[in-house]
Amino acid sequence: MGSNFNNSINKPKEKISNTQAVALGIFLSRIAGLLRESLLRAVLALGPAADAFAAALRIPNFLQNLLGEGSLSASFIPVYSRLLSEDREEEASKAAGATLGLLTVLSGFLVLVGFLAARPITKILAPGFEGAKYELTVDLLRITFIGTGALVLSAWCLGVLNSHRKFFLSYVAPVFWNIAQIVVLVFVFIGSWEISDAATAAAWGMVAGGFLQFGVQLAGVWKVAPDLRPNFKKSLPAVIDIRKRFFPAVMGRGVVQISAYVDLFLASLLTTGAVAALLSAQVLYLLPISLFVMSVAASELPEMSRERKFEELTDRANAAIQKSLFFIFFSAAIYLSVGEQIINAFFGWGSFSSDDAIAVWLVLSAYSLGLPAIAASRLIQNTCWSLGDTKGPARIAGVRVLVALGVGLALMFPLDLITVSAGTLTTDEVPGPHLGAVGLALGSAFASWVEVSLLSRLVKKSLPGVMPLKKQVMKFGVPAALTFLLAAVIKLPTDNLHALLSAPIIIGVSTLFYTVFSFRSGIRESDLILRPLRRFVYRLIN
Repeated sequence: MGSNFNNSINKPKEKISNTQAVALGIFLSRIAGLLRESLLRAVLALGPAADAFAAALRIPNFLQNLLGEGSLSASFIPVYSRLLSEDREEEASKAAGATLGLLTVLSGFLVLVGFLAARPITKILAPGFEGAKYELTVDLLRITFIGTGALVLSAWCLGVLNSHRKFFLSYVAPVFWNIAQIVVLVFVFIGSWEISDAATAAAWGMVAGGFLQFGVQLAGVWKVAPDLRPNFKKSLPAVIDIRKRFFPAVMGRGVVQISAYVDLFLASLLTTGAVAALLSAQVLYLLPISLFVMSVAASELPEMSRERKFEELTDRANAAIQKSLFFIFFSAAIYLSVGEQIINAFFGWGSFSSDDAIAVWLVLSAYSLGLPAIAASRLIQNTCWSLGDTKGPARIAGVRVLVALGVGLALMFPLDLITVSAGTLTTDEVPGPHLGAVGLALGSAFASWVEVSLLSRLVKKSLPGVMPLKKQVMKFGVPAALTFLLAAVIKLPTDNLHALLSAPIIIGVSTLFYTVFSFRSGIRESDLILRPLRRFVYRLIN
């Protein structure tokens, strides 16, 4: 064993893997996103302007998510990757150019309509906004819509780059989107601007960042595919195939986005701060999904699309799901146990209060209950897309939305009667953030488990060898549950430390315990942490 270990250490340094490249890019962009969100909370806290900005940012993102990465991953990448693998580069280039041309026209038209119809859109999707908050949302919405087209087209760039196995640039590009807003927010914070002016400046920063993100990726596309040019050749066989996959994918993404807008619609009916609390919780909630799920899904989709043997496709699907769930179960345990400390470490300054931190933590905890289901669903969808099935996941996404809506409606108003005041929960009418958003997050978590159960049944029709969901939950759930208990215990002696100290201590000890316990339990995925740790220790010693 020692000989094998030494040999593995002494091998030439391997090139960074596709998954690692995606993860690194996402990590950098998410860190920039956390800094941006921290500055936003410091400037806007959870007040009316924060709700207005959150709504204005969320509504144009509908187009980005509807027409962008998710839909293109399901339709464009599998076809384009297959053409490249078959050395049909000229046909691949024409298909990519036609996709760009059609996407540009479609997104441009919708952005124009959104800009002109900002007032009725705000009224429909945020009916609870009134007076100054409503007017500010309309103004911000018109600004943010301008940058949305660039973000949609940047998703096309991502599809091209991923198909050419150029992953890092695709996923580090959002750093530039965040940096543009960070620069603006720093000036706003230093200058002590009026709240409405600060929100407006942040919106213009989002526009600048969108064009910056697109420009950086477009330069990368020209490098890997210098002959690629936009066109409108709709009749090409590959383009017809992409269109057939695209519209069911758009329907599926549309259903998911409708769910997000249902949350926004309902949150606007709750006490002020609910929309901003949802957004802040989602920034942290999406971090492990991006790092440990999207990184695997993005790097695997082009390879799975090239795969023609069902046995090897099954092995890839099982490996991808287990690799992601190893990290996701740990993330859920940490968010549930020490989420308050993490939130305070990132957001606990400026106008953001300790009561705000508790409220956001409870929303984050509710979301975290569905983290493993979201991870497994995303990777099973990936498998379905590689098989050419975009309709099945779309139908199941519709079921998820209906379930989330029903559960969210049942819980949001009763929970909105509960207020966080001076660190405690109360039903008295006192100042402080309310917990209605927790009900919406619980609805989302419950619906995620329904979705992954249905997706598991769907994929087994084509790939019966995919590991059962129950077995996966049992495999990773036990070490995650014990880690949750350990982290909760460690919180007690570290309670008096600042969150910037206590959070890293608790997470560090918990990570060590989770990894060692998983290793001793025979969970091979623990080697994803132990292998680089062994190499680091070996190099220190030698």
